Amino acid sequence: MKICLISEGAYPHVTGGVSSWIQSLITEMPEHEFIVFSISAKELKGSKPKYTLPNNLVELREIHLGDYLDQEIVTGKRYKLTEEEKNAFLSLMSDRQTDWDVLFRFFTSGRIDSVMNFLGSKDFFDIVTILCEKRFMQVPFTDMFWALRSMLLPLFVCIDQKLPPADVYHSVSTGYAGVLGALAKYQYDKPLLLTEHGIYTREREEEIIKASWIKGYFKDVWIDYFYSLSNCAYRYADDVSTLFEGNREIQLELGCPPEKTFLIPNGIDVTRFSPDTREKRSGLHIGAIVRVVPIKDIKTMLQAFAIVQETFAEAHFHIIGPLDEDEEYYEECLELVEMLELRNIHFTGPANVKDYLSFMDVLVLSSISEGQPLVILEGLAMEIPFVSTDVGGCRELLEGPEDVYGRAGTTVPVMHFHLLAHEIIKLLEQPQLRQTYGENGRARVTNHYTLPMMIEAYRSYYEKGERHGRNRISVEASL
Repeated sequence: MKICLISEGAYPHVTGGVSSWIQSLITEMPEHEFIVFSISAKELKGSKPKYTLPNNLVELREIHLGDYLDQEIVTGKRYKLTEEEKNAFLSLMSDRQTDWDVLFRFFTSGRIDSVMNFLGSKDFFDIVTILCEKRFMQVPFTDMFWALRSMLLPLFVCIDQKLPPADVYHSVSTGYAGVLGALAKYQYDKPLLLTEHGIYTREREEEIIKASWIKGYFKDVWIDYFYSLSNCAYRYADDVSTLFEGNREIQLELGCPPEKTFLIPNGIDVTRFSPDTREKRSGLHIGAIVRVVPIKDIKTMLQAFAIVQETFAEAHFHIIGPLDEDEEYYEECLELVEMLELRNIHFTGPANVKDYLSFMDVLVLSSISEGQPLVILEGLAMEIPFVSTDVGGCRELLEGPEDVYGRAGTTVPVMHFHLLAHEIIKLLEQPQLRQTYGENGRARVTNHYTLPMMIEAYRSYYEKGERHGRNRISVEASL
């Protein structure tokens, strides 16, 4: 069977939860062929993959969105849009309910010679004019034109692609990846599974609200736009999986039909993590396995550690993960370390995580947004307690979904560094509590969050989809 995974901004050039998940999915199903269709920024073009590509990854296709900004544009063309097509474009720019069949038919018709030319066409100019007259009379036309052009360009670049044939399509988020999956469903009528680790629409909404580069009157336009992309993915997907019940409830709020939704939790290879290999080191060691990027909120960790260090002068804080994904943010973190006069701070860069798990006393996660973090599962498998912000499925992992295992850590509100520090100090002061939490965590992971459980769930889904009467197109089927 040939399976096409569609991801945004991740595999194979960026490490982290989703990329690790994709690597595991492909590696653990050698009986199937995989294609990865990856959407990323221009900055990643030509970068070296962070993962060894599995043998059954038969094709890796990448869209680098920024490439299209370098194309020459022929302005003022006409594409003879029908009224139905004009209305579909208008709804995409101003309404959460969009006629995606019309848009997909237009982009697959061969009528567009270039996405950039279309965005510079008289037709697009006319659509923006109508939108301004109906909804944005007070907004300067040029502001609206360029704002909409920058908003729509990544989407149009994506849906102007020729997707590879496959037996099953699997989008790993809504957004652009979800729309590409919907386009595959429209073109090939093959099963489409949508998996959401985090709720993409809510994450984009939070970013837009905080963004200084989006003027106030455009924020609603951007938010409605991402809701429209989400609705597209939910509508075309045959089934929609997510990691935990809290996410599923948000999907239902966003309009996903309940009969499509189901849960497949993340899983890790528990056999790779043995608490017996842990060795106590002198001092106290707190760790965070993270990429140094704003969404992980490293600054909150540093502020919390400043309080911890007042009580435990010998404490060490290890920030384990890549430093080069947002170099400006990393420099800001270093400046904060200096300003707070912190000692024993170790930014490791890329590292063998298991080497650090062997001596950590407490692990910390202070993210602003998460799904169901693999790093929590790995830490708990090593019987290390966690203090985490209350995002995504972290509370469920640490406190349990009403199971029998007991607490494995504590959650605190986002950005409350003083509460984060308080919970870290409590664990550092009580070795027996750390041991109890650690044992509870490993029991929970071993019984509910293993890699074989996760892989079997997806394997069953893929095979179910293939049995639903679609003809297979993979190489083995044609022999």
